[in-house]
Amino acid sequence: MKNKLLPLLLLLGIVGVSAQDKIIGFSEKASEEQTQLEAEYEKQLSTKNLDEWMKLMVAEPHWVGTEYGEKNVKWMEKQFKSWGYKTRIDTYQVLFPYPKVRVLELTGPTKYTASLEAIPVEGDPYTAQGDKLLPSYNAFSTDGDVEADLVFVNYGIPSDYEELAKLGIDVKGKIVIAKYQGSWRGIKPKLAAEMGAIGCIIYSDPKDDGYYQGDVYPKGPFKNKTGVQRGSVMDMPLYPGDVLTPGYAATKDAKRLDRKDAPTITKIPVLPISYEDAQPLLAALEGPVAPSNWRGGLPITYHIGPGPAKVHLKLEFDWQLKPAHNLIATLEGDEFPDEWVIRGNHHDAWVHGASDPVSGMVALMEEARVVGKLAKAGNKPKRTLVYCAWDAEEPGLIGSTEWVEDHIPELKEKAVAYINTDGNSRGYLGAGGSHSLQAMVSQVANVVTDPQKGVSVAERRKAANVMRGGDNSFKLSALGSGSDYTPFIQHTGIASLNLGYGGEGSGGEYHTIYDTYSHYTRFKDPGFAYGVALANTAGRISLRLANAEVLPFELTQWHSTIETYLGEVIKTLETMRADVEKHNKLVKADTYGLVMDPKKPIAPAKMEGEVPYLDFSPIQNVVAELKKSIETFSKADALALSPAKKAQLNQELMGMEQILLQDKGLPRRDWFKHQIYAPGFYTGYGVKTLPGVREAIEQKEWKEAQEQIGVLATTLKAFNAQVQKLNSIVQ
Repeated sequence: MKNKLLPLLLLLGIVGVSAQDKIIGFSEKASEEQTQLEAEYEKQLSTKNLDEWMKLMVAEPHWVGTEYGEKNVKWMEKQFKSWGYKTRIDTYQVLFPYPKVRVLELTGPTKYTASLEAIPVEGDPYTAQGDKLLPSYNAFSTDGDVEADLVFVNYGIPSDYEELAKLGIDVKGKIVIAKYQGSWRGIKPKLAAEMGAIGCIIYSDPKDDGYYQGDVYPKGPFKNKTGVQRGSVMDMPLYPGDVLTPGYAATKDAKRLDRKDAPTITKIPVLPISYEDAQPLLAALEGPVAPSNWRGGLPITYHIGPGPAKVHLKLEFDWQLKPAHNLIATLEGDEFPDEWVIRGNHHDAWVHGASDPVSGMVALMEEARVVGKLAKAGNKPKRTLVYCAWDAEEPGLIGSTEWVEDHIPELKEKAVAYINTDGNSRGYLGAGGSHSLQAMVSQVANVVTDPQKGVSVAERRKAANVMRGGDNSFKLSALGSGSDYTPFIQHTGIASLNLGYGGEGSGGEYHTIYDTYSHYTRFKDPGFAYGVALANTAGRISLRLANAEVLPFELTQWHSTIETYLGEVIKTLETMRADVEKHNKLVKADTYGLVMDPKKPIAPAKMEGEVPYLDFSPIQNVVAELKKSIETFSKADALALSPAKKAQLNQELMGMEQILLQDKGLPRRDWFKHQIYAPGFYTGYGVKTLPGVREAIEQKEWKEAQEQIGVLATTLKAFNAQVQKLNSIVQ
């Protein structure tokens, strides 16, 4: 309750900052100064700017390579210059496919040709821009012309193919149709190809994303029958960024792979469609009735197939190098110019992109405007602030990845942290990132006020957690993938955050022609109050990182998180072992066969291989050693050190996250080097913590799992050595 009164009391000049309110990384006096600075910062944030800037930026579609995209970049550069920033535009030449031919036909037993077009809606002029609108497609699908029987595969994730195997259904030589959701879209064609399918169709089912959820656009925010979600299907869990320059920057003269050799382009053609176009295809299927948890919201009986529905899918793309323009705006630090706090959001969109990404982009700009104004008034940050507007995020995190790959040595030397935002709407604060930053983010969340409820955003987040079955605590989630933090944390080892509000602005506009200014201002964040809340949250974090006397990396909560992850992995193995033992007993007793409905036969259950016991002691021992080292560090008063010692300590703290990388990377994908966080090989955006060990266990690669236990133990030993180095400085 005290923090709610703090801005008022500071305004009246009758309160300082007590010891318990001291900001992490700041002395008592510096905490008071920082609190006053942040109060002034918050006071100057304007919803009007966010509204005006969004309307300008989303007036026309602006995907990578468009004239309007370049126009936006140059306009943003002009604004940053006027606010006192040094600017430059870093441009990379990246492969981008534009759809030339899109054909989808039901050729039997009845005929239907998919329209593949979304209708303009009354009251939203942006949806009626005709040829300016990007056609619906999946970027980095391969070209293809295929015709085959159709099979419905639910969400097209591994468990769905296990269910198909039980039913004796094989997708080899077939075209599959999968629902959006359940996993990142790129996993669906990846798995389908591994299972032998020759084509993939993805649609949004109205139960997940349509009239089942609420009124459809334009009456309500949800996806209407013609809406189609665009998106990349690049195999980003292998590596993100330009598909032709893996691991190095796509500069003008870079050596490029031949397109046929690019491993992240899909092996089969993929096309997204609306639920209007999906219904005739699904209605023509026969075969087994889909399990109850597979059935969607269309007025049909959901069958699996294969056939008799037969479809023809033909796709051709114009594969060209396109310029991706990253705007880099720098405000040099007063005391530590070679220590960088990097703040980013992407500016490219699939169509207009009001929600994704411009709602986040205008919040970043307002943050930068006020920080620049404060700097002109004599409150320059101690460390350098670098504001980045990334291009080509939508097709595969390309702009940010190429920039990071182009600047790795400098980033490893100078970067303190990276703070990312993307789309934003009404609701609760979502925050993920490096758990060494959890304590600092929690402090910020406790002083930012929710614009609808008048309590701190931390309090509201915790209440939501409790209502969803969680505990009453504020914690960072782990970062998988899906936005521009990926190359910073998982490839380069820079402590990172991803921030955004949401949960009360649900709708079906994502990656459709309906993600417009009209839709956003009606349904997502009317009045832009949460845009200002985002600028307030991210701005305070940026300013604290920039001004801290000792960088606010806190290791006690980090260690607790690692212990939790290790416990989860061990529990996963134990659960798998118990499940296999139970399954094998049921097979031996013919229990599955006795309960099988003879009119609905399934493949006979088979014995599964035993789950071995793995030796986790190398990790457990080093985690125990780490606890002692971190307890020693947490007791030290780093703020009492001399300026020279503080500078030395900060340099060591800046490199902590890099120690959690292994140069060899993860098995089968060496671009991903972080040993604590990674996107899942078969989840895409979804995170896998302790990924080397966890995924080897999940995929029953027992030898690899034991090897990865050793790799992780070695990584944590190196981290422990670094903590001991910190202790030698603070003693």
